[in-house]
Amino acid sequence: MTYINDSYLKLTAGYLFPEIGRRVKKFCDENPSAKVIRMGIGDVTEPLAPAVIAAMHTAVDELAQRGTFRGYGPEQGYDFLREAIALNDYQARGANVDADEIFVSDGSKCDSGNILDIFGHDNVTAVLDPVYPVYVDTNVMAGHTGPADASGRYGGLVYLPVTAENDFVPEFPKQRVDLIYLCYPNNPTGVVASKDMLKRWVEYAHQNGSTILYDAAYEAYITDPSVPHSIYEIDGAKDVAIEFRSFSKTAGFTGVRCAFTVVPKALKGKTRDGREVAIHPLWNRRHCTKFNGVSYPVQRGAAAIYSPEGKQQVRETIDFYLENAKLVREGLTKLGLKVYGGVNAPYVWLKTPGNLSSWDFFDKLLNDANVVGTPGSGFGASGEGYFRLSAFNSRANVTEAMERFAKIV
Repeated sequence: MTYINDSYLKLTAGYLFPEIGRRVKKFCDENPSAKVIRMGIGDVTEPLAPAVIAAMHTAVDELAQRGTFRGYGPEQGYDFLREAIALNDYQARGANVDADEIFVSDGSKCDSGNILDIFGHDNVTAVLDPVYPVYVDTNVMAGHTGPADASGRYGGLVYLPVTAENDFVPEFPKQRVDLIYLCYPNNPTGVVASKDMLKRWVEYAHQNGSTILYDAAYEAYITDPSVPHSIYEIDGAKDVAIEFRSFSKTAGFTGVRCAFTVVPKALKGKTRDGREVAIHPLWNRRHCTKFNGVSYPVQRGAAAIYSPEGKQQVRETIDFYLENAKLVREGLTKLGLKVYGGVNAPYVWLKTPGNLSSWDFFDKLLNDANVVGTPGSGFGASGEGYFRLSAFNSRANVTEAMERFAKIV
């Protein structure tokens, strides 16, 4: 009989969001007339920007003609997109990122898990707690952890609690770590990292020979000019950090699929015998071997985001979601709930009322108000007693959801 990867058996439960979907489906099957408002999974609701649609239509028309047809593209992404990203997302903010350090992919979720292919099993890894579940689960799958304890924390990982008690600012690990996952604006709490905080993490990485895996998927929601959009706005970060970005929440590409990862040429790792090795060519080799590139029409659509009209249209959609977040934050605050995030991020993080557990509040909200959110405990042990709401929804649904909250809180 064929052997399996035993590490998968360490996973304590199904992936968080399918479990939410299972519970919601069961409720809807039993209550077919209920109008359920879904504010759990962070999927977008607004259509793609007209500039994106126009560019994709043009690209599809090109594929219909022999003279302009394209087959396999470069695995790393077309130059027209990589150059637009480098100029607009980095160089315009003073971050010296070159186009050939950018790798276009079909999702930052995929990249944040796939990046483990090029790192050894002996690395000590630190994650924030609560945290986006993919960081933890992919390390478990890769065999980098021990089993989970009663709280759901896995042996071999270093957990850095971020709660109201420490103002959602993680302390540095008490032991040396090799890989550090940071996500800002943070999923799930919605808080941001100051320039000073990122500077201190970059200094820590330099001092300890660590690599920061920086997830900036929600950077487009930052409105505070003092908050960095990229870790590469910090001096020295290119020597110690990989950054993940996505068009999913920036431009509504959740179903279209396009993202990118920046792997600086200056970033180094080491072999077991102590030799320094550049990380960039390792990721390039992995990317070219296991990935055939994002489709041409999708990359043309992504590039259109950086056109003058594309920038304006995407900004309008982001502002729409931020207004939703404001309505949720203000509505819950008026009800006396303790609320965090929702200012520079599309997520609102709240303390569950009445000392309810995260999943008990999920069930109460679903059954009594027909509203779906995300239990904080699904993001880690330190998320117990918290709850996440997403601003990705119609204005009418957000308004009605707040009215329903008022009836049950």
